[in-house]
Amino acid sequence: MRRYRRAMLLCSLLALLVILYVFNEIAEAEEEVPGPSPRVAGARGRGVDLPAAARPEPLNRCKDVSVSFWNPYWMLPTGVCAVNCFWESAFRHKVGTWSPAGTSKNSSWRMHLAVVACGQRLEETLTMLKSAVIFSQKPLHFHIFAEDELHAKFNSSLETWKTAFHQKFSHTIYPITFPAETAVVWKKLFKPCASQRLFLPLILKNVDSLLYVDTDILFLRPMDDIWAFLEDFNHTQIAGMAPEHEEPRIGWYNRFARHPYYGKTGINSGVMLMNMTRIRKKYFKNDMTTARLKWEDILLPLFKKYKLNITWGDQDLLNIIFHHNPESLFIFPCQWNYRPDHCMYGSNCKPAEDEGIFVLHGNRGVYHDEKQPAFRAMYEAIKSYPFGEDPILSLLYPLEKELQKTTNTYCGRIHQVFTQQLRKSIRTLQDKISKGR
Repeated sequence: MRRYRRAMLLCSLLALLVILYVFNEIAEAEEEVPGPSPRVAGARGRGVDLPAAARPEPLNRCKDVSVSFWNPYWMLPTGVCAVNCFWESAFRHKVGTWSPAGTSKNSSWRMHLAVVACGQRLEETLTMLKSAVIFSQKPLHFHIFAEDELHAKFNSSLETWKTAFHQKFSHTIYPITFPAETAVVWKKLFKPCASQRLFLPLILKNVDSLLYVDTDILFLRPMDDIWAFLEDFNHTQIAGMAPEHEEPRIGWYNRFARHPYYGKTGINSGVMLMNMTRIRKKYFKNDMTTARLKWEDILLPLFKKYKLNITWGDQDLLNIIFHHNPESLFIFPCQWNYRPDHCMYGSNCKPAEDEGIFVLHGNRGVYHDEKQPAFRAMYEAIKSYPFGEDPILSLLYPLEKELQKTTNTYCGRIHQVFTQQLRKSIRTLQDKISKGR
């Protein structure tokens, strides 16, 4: 009898230990702490990925369970366990992640920049890439997603640049790629090919971190400085973007949106810094199911649910995702994504007034019409600047002369914010050119 009681007591203790372990693992999973990518030690924030074969695969206790629920908007992906979510969540935690030591912001790792170009966007995209190359300090790698007929022109231009810049950058050109069964839907969402950015974490599987920008972006400060924000992400943040508006009275999302959006005024996805390793690992909260979904499983269900309510396509989907996962987003000040909305009704980006514009975003087509001549002057100045020439004489002085002609507009009245940071970047560039000679 005594042996029986001892055996029962031992079994009870073992059962208690198992329960405590499981609950501990659930707590870790619920915190949704994305682990850093497995990289070489000493490469925090911008490391070199280990080979795919060296990365441990996360446990999937529900891989053989296929579940779908009828709903007019969505289907639950097969990877979601509805039979024993208690057991599944216990193993949804950091498996085999690497925690490297910190590294200085002077690390020499290559920066990754992605852009998607379709239609008549060749010249605009090349001007954006030109601004990145001119001012960047560390090597760049461009990931260019473009329609097939643009590939040869991109290659020709960029190969010419490499001679002038002594291999300061490299590039890869990709076709426009969407999931085969829904390609037509995604390609026509908002502007042609714009939703390609949603699939970058799934396509560029060996890229740890990436800065995505629209074609109508101009860097007025080295890309190195926005890239450095990766080291400022806390343990829950997976991406960085700027607010859509600073002033709620003219905000679009808070006045017109018919879907959830991030914060008070939404976010703008024209400049999006991504820790793609964390994006691929994260399970996202959502308003379609109590189960958390991975990036590849959440996009199509969200589109099906909100397709009649979204106006700005993939940007709206990102707003919905980060509305439900606000802890995952790092917010840039407005000077890192400065748009006509920040000055066309009066100045409403205080950081730019103090320090100048760091990244200019010419949305609304303002680089190519006369509605915002200050923006067009900036675009034309960088497009026309000859590589290797004195940037003071060939870029800054002609630009300031053109900006003086724009003072009849709200944006032109504060044209000093357009050149304040640019002047500093040009001085640094001029010093580099002088030393090179």
